[in-house]
Amino acid sequence: MEDIFERLAHQLCDKNSQLTMRQARIWVEYLWEDFEATRAKAGREYEGKDTTERIVSQWINSYGPKLHEFISNNPRYQNLFEEEQDYLH
Repeated sequence: MEDIFERLAHQLCDKNSQLTMRQARIWVEYLWEDFEATRAKAGREYEGKDTTERIVSQWINSYGPKLHEFISNNPRYQNLFEEEQDYLH
């Protein structure tokens, strides 16, 4: 799983230069958990990590360039991304 999260975080950083690697990793984990939880709540059968990886990758390609804007528009999530000193990749 660690390799998948790292690969997806790098993919997100490539799509959005406004995010640090740490922030990208948080986004990847958040999107992953959100997808799996939503499917479980809907009563869908678990299709495995390959399916989740594919969906998160699609979301990164579609929404990745704008994810940093989500934080400024939704202060509720801002604390997830606050950092002392984090540097862009």
